[in-house]
Amino acid sequence: MTSKTDARDRAIDAAQRLFRIQGYTATGLTQILAESGAPKGSFYFHFPRGKAQLAEEAIDRYVASRIAVLQNISANTKGDAAKFVRQIYETFAGEMVATDFRYGCLMQNLANELPALDAELTARVARGFADSTEIIAAHFRGCGFSSARASATAAALVAALEGARTIARLERSSAIFKALAEFSCTRLEALGG
Repeated sequence: MTSKTDARDRAIDAAQRLFRIQGYTATGLTQILAESGAPKGSFYFHFPRGKAQLAEEAIDRYVASRIAVLQNISANTKGDAAKFVRQIYETFAGEMVATDFRYGCLMQNLANELPALDAELTARVARGFADSTEIIAAHFRGCGFSSARASATAAALVAALEGARTIARLERSSAIFKALAEFSCTRLEALGG
């Protein structure tokens, strides 16, 4: 028999996966419960505010995972902006290939849907982007970039990554990540980074 905590975690994981594949609106509670195997009777015990609370927790888990990945890449490429950028693109491309191009960015998917639906979830997604962008900016500052240049470069990189995911899903190819890595690294080297 599975524990209550396990049922809760499975519901969050299923919601996260489904939001990444099909978005928030297209994902119903019945589907989340069916895919997670979580008992329907315990759902509102764990998530008294329903789907919105489940989405909050899925966003938080996704953001924590994304930040951990970025921090790991940063630690492995300390002081090297081009290597850092290349590893980010390679990591995101690898995830796209591993999921057969089915998984988009949870934050991007929700950002496209939520502003008209839920202000709190929209704010949570915005914080997730801001927090992960700051990890990238901090790495660039550690490479000697000015604060302004680090922030601008990080914002551009995040925007490029989100666009690359969309294109990769449409084309079912990771080629866009390699093209953007080459472009970004060439640009960094030309600017002395």
